[in-house]
Amino acid sequence: MVRAFRTYHRWLAIAMALPLGLTILSGMGYTLFDEWLEIDGAGRWMMALHTGDIFGLEDIYPVLNGLGAVGLLITGLSMVRLRKRRRPLQDNL
Repeated sequence: MVRAFRTYHRWLAIAMALPLGLTILSGMGYTLFDEWLEIDGAGRWMMALHTGDIFGLEDIYPVLNGLGAVGLLITGLSMVRLRKRRRPLQDNL
């Protein structure tokens, strides 16, 4: 069971690395370029990247990012819980 969760978690992490990374970096970039440095046009471009509008996926991109993050959370927590349950008891000396 733990091996299955590790496999799912590994494949999901590989699939979600680019979309979640783009979302995180573009959110930070928006704050940096638009709010702090006040560079015209850069904030709009970062927000288009952040929401998936630049790829034409503005309706489904946030949902896919959210589902991927929830999937990583569930498989990660399941692996932690299952690993603790399988740990052998140590004798007190």
